[in-house]
Parts: sequence; structure tokens; C-alpha cells
Amino acid sequence: MNPSSYRPRTQGHDYYDRGVYLITLVVRERQRLLGGLNMDLRVPGVSLTELGKIVEEEWDKTAAIQAGKGRKVRSLGQVVMPDHWHGIIWVEEPMDKSVGDIVQAFKSACTSRWRKMLPAASPSSDSPIEFKGRVWPNEAVMIRGLSKVARKEYYASKLGFVSRPLFDDNYDDTICMSRGQLDNMVAYVKDNPRRAIMRKAFPDFMRRCLHVLIGEHEYAAFGNLFLLRWADKQQVMCHRKHPVTQEPYETTDDFGRQYEAWLSQARSGYTALVTPGISKGEQAVKNACISGRLPLILLQKEPITELWKPGPTLFEACAKGSALILSPYGQSAQSSDYELFHNLNTLAEEICGFYGEAKILK
Repeated sequence: MNPSSYRPRTQGHDYYDRGVYLITLVVRERQRLLGGLNMDLRVPGVSLTELGKIVEEEWDKTAAIQAGKGRKVRSLGQVVMPDHWHGIIWVEEPMDKSVGDIVQAFKSACTSRWRKMLPAASPSSDSPIEFKGRVWPNEAVMIRGLSKVARKEYYASKLGFVSRPLFDDNYDDTICMSRGQLDNMVAYVKDNPRRAIMRKAFPDFMRRCLHVLIGEHEYAAFGNLFLLRWADKQQVMCHRKHPVTQEPYETTDDFGRQYEAWLSQARSGYTALVTPGISKGEQAVKNACISGRLPLILLQKEPITELWKPGPTLFEACAKGSALILSPYGQSAQSSDYELFHNLNTLAEEICGFYGEAKILK
């Protein structure tokens, strides 16, 4: 994930005031530096590297560090994944610094300790080595003889990405708006290792279910059922015409702004978009998710059978785990039930409020 893929900060929100936030950081270039999945579904987890333990430790210290500066914050949980990190922070009282300042301090602390590890991480050699126009007897002697700036240049030339900050320049935040959303956030953080292991261990398990119960409704499903457990799901619903100007809605500036906001949410890796893709605006968002491999739950009227398959691009998105297709159970291809067709948006709204395991009936 590059920095531009992060959601922009929420306009108009006061990040100095009280609030609860789910923070996501991604290791630069998605390097798997922090650990490895243990691939044990009985006790799912991540076997942390020394660097992963440092990241975990620095977050555990954050509340105490901020308390020493007169700021009252609390960590409500964290999970260190091989190539990214999630943490939940509760700002209990208004602060003189923003949430972003606290996140930046945490990132800087992690990067600083990582860089101190680099000389030890660099393989030693007894062979002569040439650098900056000088021949050194071996690498260890050279490291001791180089200035701080020259050492940084050496590691940059030899190891590339490691001379830069540990995490991507930006970060993602999701603001908690209710107790129920907080519960989902906490569950999402705790469930990260299990979901990652499931995606790796059972890539074919998440492909086709002819009869599945989701909440109070039955569906046929094709794709990644674990998208239903995403901590945040947002419905994409567009009218055909702008309510004021009566122009086709997908041609208006209002749609353009909403379109970018939806895709930014999907790019965060935290939010799955849910839509039947009926109107042209909904179709545009759906197509962008499919082509960009962004988390998408698509409701359709067309039945899903043993032989049914989506088109090539949507099929590939399902195979990669970024899409789930749902069809109301028992609906025939010839049905002209107008009410059902337009009820898909109602079902999409219910899916957004669902968090749990889908019950596979067939």
C-alpha cells in the first residue's frame, strides 16, 4: 500500500478532542519484517521477529509516554502482523497535540530502534570492501570508520529500503462512532491473524456456497465469506438522478466526491463496500473495486448455482479474496420480481450491520 492509498483525514473532525480511533500502519513496501503467521488455526497468531516485538513494546509504552506529557490516552488493543500493524487508541481528554502527533511519535520511535539494529543485521565479511573511493580491510572495520551520514549511504546502497522509515509516510484512522462499532474494532484487531491464516491455508474454501445464512436472510455465495467479518462495511447507494438538479447523478460533482470517498475507504484495507451495483453510479464504484482488487460485497439478482461463474475480472477478484458475491437464495433466473430487485439495497444495508460467522447450510 503506498501513501496515496490511505484515506484522507476526516474533514471537520477535531483530532485534539476526545475520541476512539483504529489506527493502521503499513510497513514500507509491504516488507514482511515484523513476523510470520504460525498457520495454526487452533491458536492463530503471529510469531514476531525482534523488530515486531519492538513495535509491540513501543505501542505498549505510548500511554505512559503521553501521560508524562500531560495527555490522557489509553490503548484498547493492538495486533502486529507480518507487514502491517493495527492499534486502537482512546483519547480520554482534550489534548494540546493531535492524534496524528501521537501516531507520528510512535512511528518515529519504531524507526529509530529499527535503524539501531541495522549494523548488527548487516552480514560481516572478512574480505576487502571498496566504498566511496577507499578500500577497507573488511566490512566491520569500514562500518566503524564511516561517519553517520556515510553509514546511511552504505546501507541505502546495499539494502535499499532499510535506510528509509519503517512505516509508510501516512496512516489510516477510523473514528469510532458507537459502542457497537468499538466492539467490532476490538474483534477485528483480535481476529486479524486468524483471517490471514484462513486466506493462506484455505484459498479454495472461500469460493462457492449454494446455501448460506447471513443474519436473518439466506443467500447463495461465491467468493470470500470472510469479508462479512470486516470491522467496517459501508453501503454504496446512488440515485439515478441528482435530487436537486435532476441531472444523471453519476455526472455530478457530488457523485465525484462521494466516489473518491468510497474508494479511499476501500483502499484503507479496513472497509468493505457493499452494493448491488444497480444504478450507473453504483456500477462505477463496483467496477473500480473489481479492477483495483478492493474489498467488495456485491449483491445480485442472478442466482448462483453449481455451474455459475462470474466474468473473468470478477472471478479473479474472488480468487484473490477481494470480492464476495451474494444472491438471495432460491431466486430463479427468470424471475421478474421487481420488488426483490430493488430490495437488494435493503439487503445491502442489513449486510453492513452484520458482523459474525456466516452459517453454511450447503
